[in-house]
Amino acid sequence: MQINLREIQGNWNKGFALDKHKISSTYIGDNQWGRPMFDTKRTEAGEALYQLKYKYDWEQVDALAQAVAQHIVPRLPQIGLIVPMPASSWRARQPVTEVARALGQVMKVPLFENLLTKKTGGPKLKDLPTREARIEALANAFTVADTIAGDQAWNVLLLDDLYDSGATAQAACQALRTYRKISGVYVATLTSTV
Repeated sequence: MQINLREIQGNWNKGFALDKHKISSTYIGDNQWGRPMFDTKRTEAGEALYQLKYKYDWEQVDALAQAVAQHIVPRLPQIGLIVPMPASSWRARQPVTEVARALGQVMKVPLFENLLTKKTGGPKLKDLPTREARIEALANAFTVADTIAGDQAWNVLLLDDLYDSGATAQAACQALRTYRKISGVYVATLTSTV
């Protein structure tokens, strides 16, 4: 997979996105229900993520996990565990969790699926007009469960699908930093809008 690694800034120690999500999106008219249609061109990572999330092409999981392992993980210190970003909407199989599982197998580090949880309900972040409104909606949205055995502190890799304003990742990292068994917080996203 061809990627164009992008560093992302936030309250984490270091973070990267594999690539931008879209190259271009051109309005081509409305469909028969009056909804706008677009001719969208995506990067390879963006197309793989789109196929995974919206076409349920589970074959994209390994390619995305391999890309993270090959291009992002070597730029980070020793990672002790992986945490997938909790999903915003329910699906029988969560794309980010599936990629995190595959990445854990490649890296040979444990995945903690239930370490970080997110309150459900409230407005969808994509419907909120500003970053400030998103930050306000995410205040105290994440909870950390004490699921790591022992007393050692670990570097965690928080895996998400799309980096947009960074509000969700910042709220999640803020919660992770309250847990005494987390040392450093690192972020990897599959794509970025910026």
